Amino acid sequence: MRPDPELRKSFEEQLRKALSYLAYSHKKIQKLPDSAKLLDEESLETWESYCARFSRVADIFSMKYLRLLILEEDPGFSGSFRDYMNKAAKLNLIDDVDLWLEIRGLRNLSAHEYADDEMTAFLKQIKRYTPILLNIKDKFGL
Repeated sequence: MRPDPELRKSFEEQLRKALSYLAYSHKKIQKLPDSAKLLDEESLETWESYCARFSRVADIFSMKYLRLLILEEDPGFSGSFRDYMNKAAKLNLIDDVDLWLEIRGLRNLSAHEYADDEMTAFLKQIKRYTPILLNIKDKFGL
């Protein structure tokens, strides 16, 4: 059974909004230190919002949108997250499976508490991968 075209429109709208919010937060954190030791409460709150927006985009794209595109192409497809990423790469929807597995891992880590050094490394990784997420808008014509 093929996915409902209205569902695709809904996911695209969710993704468009989430990308817009992430782009806003990405600009905002550029002015902030990414060392956890240097963050005050306001800066930490901004970073936490940014991380949540990163996670939201990663979720909507990988768990909803990509899955929908794959099922439009192959309605009987099923499998693990890795299986879906491999299929997405095969369909040229993504370029690098390992990269998306890393992004998924970062998204999963975002809910944990960290020591300052771990937090600093985490923030730097999120910041480094954000342009990849923001590129979704252009690549998929959103």
